[in-house]
Amino acid sequence: MVRRGAPLRAAARRYGVSLDTVQRWVARAAGQRLSRVDWADRSHRAHTIHRTAPATEDRILALRRELKDQSALGEFGAHAIHRTLLARREAAPRVRTIGRILERRGVLDHRQRVRRVPPPPGWYLSDVVARQAELDSWDIVEELRLPDATEIEVLTGISLHGGLISAWPGPPWTARQIVATLVSHWQELGLPAYAQFDNDNRFQGPHQHRDVVGRVMRLCLSVGVVPVFAPPREPGFQNAVEHLNGLWQRKVWARFGHDTRESLDEHSRRYVTASRDRASNCRPAGPARRPFPRAWQLDLQAPLHGHLIFLRRTGEHGAISLLGHTFEIDPRWCHRLVRCEVCLDEGWLRCFGLRRAEPESQPLLREIRYLLPKRRFRD
Repeated sequence: MVRRGAPLRAAARRYGVSLDTVQRWVARAAGQRLSRVDWADRSHRAHTIHRTAPATEDRILALRRELKDQSALGEFGAHAIHRTLLARREAAPRVRTIGRILERRGVLDHRQRVRRVPPPPGWYLSDVVARQAELDSWDIVEELRLPDATEIEVLTGISLHGGLISAWPGPPWTARQIVATLVSHWQELGLPAYAQFDNDNRFQGPHQHRDVVGRVMRLCLSVGVVPVFAPPREPGFQNAVEHLNGLWQRKVWARFGHDTRESLDEHSRRYVTASRDRASNCRPAGPARRPFPRAWQLDLQAPLHGHLIFLRRTGEHGAISLLGHTFEIDPRWCHRLVRCEVCLDEGWLRCFGLRRAEPESQPLLREIRYLLPKRRFRD
């Protein structure tokens, strides 16, 4: 077709191949009858391989040994070898070539960084990592402002396995408002086994007093949900909800211009609805959620039952700070993670060692007698 005068691009479109392929075939058949052209595939190996002479490689290795023993700077890598060869007015391969020679001859001193496989989500709770229990993570996005300087905070939440997200933009949140929102949310979707928070006062309660069990914690205990508190200033444990925070800010807050809170609410609802629809179609169903009790009312003065879980990192002497107290755990377990379970009914504090490299190994480090004082909840 080309030899009859058709353009190369027309031939490529006619036979559904790329222009590069037609050019290669035309070049291969140049000056030959088509019946005599060798159309077989050819090796992609380079026709000419340029390799440094063995004598040059030996000279580079000898210079490396010399620099290692005698260099005033103590430098003997590829850059140092290249500089020395230039200073001596000798033929110097490129720095990259010298580096390849050192690597090929096995004389590099550096060690490759060992990248470990991250532990699975919820690895610090055995039933969560086994997908036998669901965990809801909660957080608050702060320091957002509308054009009229109205301050906005966003309460966000996501289920670890089910991928059910929630986001409620509004004025600065209080513990009372958070409780009302959680009750409405769990009445709609059901109760998880665990609810995880950071150490914000609105979630945990005021930190200036000892033995404080805040309003949100009392809500969780009253409906049989175990509250879990991530370690302060520790990355990783709130990754799911932190990722949601970033998505919400990109896809809702920064994407649209919001003059009013009503407009922000509308766009946020649309995003949450679409995300839940996609999660229900694309993800396997998470662990079953318990129905919310029908005849339930929050009694903040009721006796506390159940468990509280605090994830903490020990200090230099193997101690942790918890509920306003300092507990000695293990002097051999310094600067390491622990899972502290406060058993309110039994009156014990049990501390388990955690290691990301071995998430399935969680030894019991110490049991401490701890009785939460019985006193009236003060709003």
